[in-house]
Amino acid sequence: MSKINKIKGRQVFDSRGNPTIEVEIFSKNLSASAICPSGASTGTYEAYEKRDLKDKKYLGKGVNKSVNIINNFLSKKLIGLNVHEQVRIDDKLIRLDGTKQKKKLGANTILAVSMAVKKLSAKLRNLPLYKTFNVKNNFKLPYPLMNIINGGAHANNGLQIQEFMIRPDKAKSFSEAVRICFLVINNLKQIIKDKGLSTSVGDEGGFAPMIKSNEIALNLIISAIKKSGFKNGKDVSICLDVAANELYKNKKYSIHSKKYITVKETIKKYITLIKKYKIKSIEDPFAENDWSSWSTFMNSGIGKTQIVGDDLYVTNLERLKIGFLNQSSNSILIKLNQIGTVTETLDVIKFAQLIGYKTIISHRSGESEDTFIADLAVGTNSNQIKTGSLARSERVAKYNQLLRIEEELKNSRMNKL
Repeated sequence: MSKINKIKGRQVFDSRGNPTIEVEIFSKNLSASAICPSGASTGTYEAYEKRDLKDKKYLGKGVNKSVNIINNFLSKKLIGLNVHEQVRIDDKLIRLDGTKQKKKLGANTILAVSMAVKKLSAKLRNLPLYKTFNVKNNFKLPYPLMNIINGGAHANNGLQIQEFMIRPDKAKSFSEAVRICFLVINNLKQIIKDKGLSTSVGDEGGFAPMIKSNEIALNLIISAIKKSGFKNGKDVSICLDVAANELYKNKKYSIHSKKYITVKETIKKYITLIKKYKIKSIEDPFAENDWSSWSTFMNSGIGKTQIVGDDLYVTNLERLKIGFLNQSSNSILIKLNQIGTVTETLDVIKFAQLIGYKTIISHRSGESEDTFIADLAVGTNSNQIKTGSLARSERVAKYNQLLRIEEELKNSRMNKL
C-alpha cells in the first residue's frame, strides 16, 4: 500500500498575479504537486473559494488561511491513507468540510489536495495521468475551443460578449488543429494591426482591441479565417461564450448591445447571429437562474448548434440533472474548481456523457503552469477543451501537454464534435 506520508501546502501565484494554492503530497520517495485555478466570471452556485478577506497584505486575496488548514489540519487527517484510494480521500475531504458549497475549508483548499493525490497516484503506478481517469483505452483527443478575441470580464474594451473562439472542425489530428488555429490567430493579429488597433491580449490570451460591437469582432474573425485559406462554418467554426450572468437585469439582457432587451428579442438576435456568422457553439446564452429562457432557446430552431451550460451547471450533478429534465442545453462545461474534488468532477462527466451531452473541459481565467486539465480531457474522452489562446505560457502549457499525449498515443483520433 502506498501511504501518504507528508502533505505540504504553500501560497503561489496564478496568471493574473493573484495568490493561489499549491499542494505537494509525498509517498515513499516520490511527490507530486497541483495548483488550484481561479475564475473571474463566476457562477453563484460554484463551490466557495476561500480567501484571507481581512488580511490586507495581499488586498484580501491571500490564501494563507487555506495553507494553514492544509499544513496543520488536513495533513493530520490524511497522512497514512492509501494514495490510490481517490474516492475515499475525496469523500473524507468533503465530510471534513461538511457544507454544501465547501465554505468551511474552501473548495480551492480541497481541490489542490485532491488533484495532487490523483497526480501522485499516477506517478506511483508509473502511468501517465490521462490513463488513470474513466477511459482505459481507445483514447481520443479533444478539439480546441481557442479564444481569439476577449471581451466582458476578461478584457476592458467595451465588448459585451466575453469570449470569441474558433474551433478547427475539419482537423484530423490535434497537431493539425493547433496549426489551423495558429494560422487564423496570426492572420487576425495582422488584420487588427492594419486597422490601427491594439493587439494586446486579455486574461486568456485572446486579443482585446478597442472595438464597439460583437458584429465588428465577428467580421474580423471571418476575415482572418478566409485569409488563412479556410471556410467559415466548415473548416473553422466560430464559437461564443456570452457569460450572460454579467449582462442580465430585470429579466432583460444587454448581450447584443448595451441596451437591455427582452428574452424574445435576445433569442431572435441569437438566431440571426447563428445564421449570419454560422456560429456552432454558444456558452451561457442566458443567466444561471433563467431556466425557462434556456429551454425556450433550445426549441427555437437552433439546429445542431452546441448550447453549453457553464454558470448554469457549475460542474454540479444536482444542477445538471435539473437542466437535463428542463431540456436546457446539449453540452456542459467542466471546471474542477467549481465543484472542488476530482471525484465529483468525474461523476458529473460520467452522467453528462450518459445522457448524451458533450463535455468540454475548461481552464479558468486565473491559471498556472499546471496541465491537469489536458490529461483530464483525454482521460475522459471529452469532446473539446477550452484553455485560451496560443499566447501566455499558462495557456500554451495545456496545448503542449496535449501534443505530448498525441505523440505518445501515436494512432489516436480526434473526438466527435
